[in-house]
Amino acid sequence: MASSSGLWVLALPLALALAVAGCGCRPPERPNILLLIADDQRADTIGAWGNAHIRTPHLDRLTERGFSFHAAYNLGSNTGAVCIPSRAMLHTGRAYFRVPNNLEGVKILPELLGEAGYVTFATGKWHNERPSFLRGFAGGQAVFFGGMSDHTRVPVEDLSGDGRLVNARMAEGFSSELFADAAIEFLRRHRSGRPFFAYVAFTAPHDPRQPPEAFLRPYYEQRPPLPPNFLPQHPFNNGHLGGRDENLAAWPRTAEVIRDQLAEYYGMITHLDEQVGRILAALEESGHASHTYVIYTADNGLALGSHGLLGKQNLYEHSQRVPLIIAGPGIARGSTEALVYLLDLFPTILGLARLASPADLDGADLAPLWRGEKQRVRDSLFLSFTNLMRAVRDERYKLIRYPQINYTQLFDLAEDPHELRNLAEVPELAGRRDEMLSLVAEWQRRLGDAQPLATDKPQPMAVDMTGAERKPDPWQPAWIVKKYF
Repeated sequence: MASSSGLWVLALPLALALAVAGCGCRPPERPNILLLIADDQRADTIGAWGNAHIRTPHLDRLTERGFSFHAAYNLGSNTGAVCIPSRAMLHTGRAYFRVPNNLEGVKILPELLGEAGYVTFATGKWHNERPSFLRGFAGGQAVFFGGMSDHTRVPVEDLSGDGRLVNARMAEGFSSELFADAAIEFLRRHRSGRPFFAYVAFTAPHDPRQPPEAFLRPYYEQRPPLPPNFLPQHPFNNGHLGGRDENLAAWPRTAEVIRDQLAEYYGMITHLDEQVGRILAALEESGHASHTYVIYTADNGLALGSHGLLGKQNLYEHSQRVPLIIAGPGIARGSTEALVYLLDLFPTILGLARLASPADLDGADLAPLWRGEKQRVRDSLFLSFTNLMRAVRDERYKLIRYPQINYTQLFDLAEDPHELRNLAEVPELAGRRDEMLSLVAEWQRRLGDAQPLATDKPQPMAVDMTGAERKPDPWQPAWIVKKYF
């Protein structure tokens, strides 16, 4: 009797033929790639990944048929706008120490796919400047060249067939719907025998957190619980407590304010999830689904009350871990706790497209993980933020070093996943601490990071932000100020 996997292999050609007949096209020689990326989405905001307080039915279904990477990370940032280097790393497979944020002089993912015959299309946020975008994509609709905007008034442009950016306008409607509409239109009109790479870069759930009212109201009526590591203030000066993201609420943080912000954040994600569902439905209807790999991820996480912080400019788990799900032909439902980077998608996607990766990458092909050929692709991960923080983690422990204040944190993630108990001064773990400090230095040498791990003139460690008020947010609409509750 044939195994279930054998029956699947025998049925695949028939499924492909039926799908191709339905769309009036022939199957491409290489598979299609649909890459969906959110902006500022924590890894713990997917229902199927264990969050019982958020509604993400479409991502849940993608999880049910795909492979989940539960320890996927953004490597870090050289700027408070973390999404810029995060996306630069995704599109090059290299750490930000070795690639400019504008991607100048580096072959990028869509560029390599286009050279191999892929139809390359983009919609949504491109935060790495226009020249790199024009190198990479042959078509684009509703492309946003910027970091953030009012979600109901997004400045966008289109990429014409002759390689020009045209039709600059202030788009009407909500950003997630606008970008989903563009992706759906592309999927419906694609009839070429050539494979496609469609890059759909949402700006949600990045602030201003202004979900459509129907998606916000349920979370206001039953506000999400506080994160387990909620604090009114961060306990020491990490060097970035005055950053823009940290000004989105007054100090000290109150439970009421954080739960309100979580309600808005969850509403943004549930609305985004609905748009993902629309895109996946269009993919099925187009006849392309059976030969398309769908990848869902985000550029970085967010604090939102965890450790007394709001932003992503820190190296705690909540701010550096991202969701990552890959589904498609030959990928069975499953998951892994292997330590992976967002930049691993560069060689992974090239591998799915049966293309060789450039030499000297920092990323690793993730396919051996879902194939069961490997249990890990690296033994440790390195994380960094500007000149303020460096970190490393292995399967159990995580160390964060703050060079400007000569301070170290050590966490046992197996016993303390929310990073609440600093073990750096526990005598029994002094050897572990020193080993991991050496590992930080080893990673720095590997990536070309010249930041010293200590200073002769440390900044004050003590800090009290009490009384620092929330600064006005020019994009926040009046109705979301919660007057009607």
